[in-house]
Amino acid sequence: QDGDLRFPLESVKKLKELMDGNRRINPRMMVPMASYSPCQEKHLPEEFRPVCKREDALMIFRRLSLAAEDDLCEICANAACAGCF
Repeated sequence: QDGDLRFPLESVKKLKELMDGNRRINPRMMVPMASYSPCQEKHLPEEFRPVCKREDALMIFRRLSLAAEDDLCEICANAACAGCF
């Protein structure tokens, strides 16, 4: 969840994989992260396509990617998750 937007956990994990995969490319060949957008990825889960139309899309994607980063409890460990507080 990011604000009023909600996405399946599996889709958020796929988003993180796409974003992390972009970082593992040779740094000389890579587009700077400031100009990279997951919207350019053909394997971006369909539920994220409407986010691509928003001005704050990159920040939303970064927050979601961070929320999927920990291997701790998927419900309680991340501020983006609800249910424990």
